[in-house]
Amino acid sequence: MLKQRIITALVLIPLAIGWMFFLSLDAFSLGAILIFLLASREWGRFVCPAHPHRLLLPMGALLTLTLWLSPPSLLPVAAPHPLVMAILYAGALWWLAALVMVLRYPRGTQLWRESASLKALFGVLTLLPFFWALLLLRSHDYLADPMLGGWTLFFVMLLVWCADSGAYFVGRAFGQRKMLPAVSPKKTVEGLLGGLLLSALVAGAVAYSRSLGVRETVVIVLCAMLAVVASVLGDLSESLFKREAGIKDSGSLLPGHGGVLDRIDSLTAALPIFVVSYLLLN
Repeated sequence: MLKQRIITALVLIPLAIGWMFFLSLDAFSLGAILIFLLASREWGRFVCPAHPHRLLLPMGALLTLTLWLSPPSLLPVAAPHPLVMAILYAGALWWLAALVMVLRYPRGTQLWRESASLKALFGVLTLLPFFWALLLLRSHDYLADPMLGGWTLFFVMLLVWCADSGAYFVGRAFGQRKMLPAVSPKKTVEGLLGGLLLSALVAGAVAYSRSLGVRETVVIVLCAMLAVVASVLGDLSESLFKREAGIKDSGSLLPGHGGVLDRIDSLTAALPIFVVSYLLLN
């Protein structure tokens, strides 16, 4: 298993770097579409385990509609379409609802456990804001510096990775209080605090390296911490849905790592929350 994880990571890391930094915005969008469709198929296992492909067509049609209304090529030259902004804010509201679901679990599951429509809606509210957050971050100041959006996206991903690492090591060393054992038995409050601290330090260091003012630094650190909390929620919510579906991994596409959703679950929450919080605070 460890060997498979290492080999898969060695293949994925250069592909991800090339995708984020060295492709045109249109080519980057095609990669994001592929990730969205693969994740949608895996979400179909939560909705209808026997027929996971059924969710793919409506999710693809919905994504196509939003792309028709707001082509990615327009992002660098015009404000995001109002529909895109509505999708992002709807995603933020969904994560507030998901927080309640996770905190109350297993109470309240009877409200949605047998409803394929509600679970499909949860998939829309998870993956569509994630997709548009990806595109908005990558297109950040694209005309002035085509690489800047790649660094912006990498920065948010780095926050999540640092939070995961900080939570792992602090949790192993000092973890005593289980955070939500009914959903994820291994996560601890101490680990969460360790991840938050490390991510805040990284965000502060990046702000300092770019010579940002005090207000801008405070905004970046606050957005970073909100994104990190959201990343934990994204991980917990996917664990909840997998537990309800009776599966260990969302898929088997990535040897040693599970499915696409298993790799992006934290980012599905962190990216849209970072974008929305930055828009509100900046």
